[in-house]
Amino acid sequence: MTVSRPGVTIVPIHGHTPEIHESAFIAPGCTIVGNVTIGAGSSIWYNCVLRADFSRIVIGERTNIQDGSVVHCDGPTPRDPDGCPCIIGNDVLVGHIAMLHGCIIEDRGFVGLGAIAMNKARIASDSMLAAGAMLTENKVMQTRELWAGRPAKKLKELSDAAIAGMKLGVAHYAENAKAHRKAVGEM
Repeated sequence: MTVSRPGVTIVPIHGHTPEIHESAFIAPGCTIVGNVTIGAGSSIWYNCVLRADFSRIVIGERTNIQDGSVVHCDGPTPRDPDGCPCIIGNDVLVGHIAMLHGCIIEDRGFVGLGAIAMNKARIASDSMLAAGAMLTENKVMQTRELWAGRPAKKLKELSDAAIAGMKLGVAHYAENAKAHRKAVGEM
């Protein structure tokens, strides 16, 4: 279900209107275009752009896309008839000014500040793409891995403490979104 959001630009295009769960927080300044689905309890923070004009973007539940991030996807081409949708699972943390383009982030994945994930790249559950890293096309991270650098390469396995810290981050953003939602007059 999509509802009006104060200060948010929602653009239907090519027969698709964004579907935003009523419990999701979409901050003022965001632009949501086309075939976008945002799940329950998720938060899209200030000045993000989610543009799905030729494919689709799916964001699961309790996921946060932090300030200034860009999410996009590619439609079908002769070389790639399935295109490159951007699929983001549940309980995902995406840091400020990240760029996600036609990639897949599984449940509980983490994308650091300013990181880039490109077409058909995959960030597995409980894995972390470090701040500033670039996960190039078709690269696949495995569960509990930390990758860093440009291009990104595996650095190490994540500890239980790191996984617990990511879970705390998800909980923090879910609570903080409620306060921001109230502050901007959505409740």
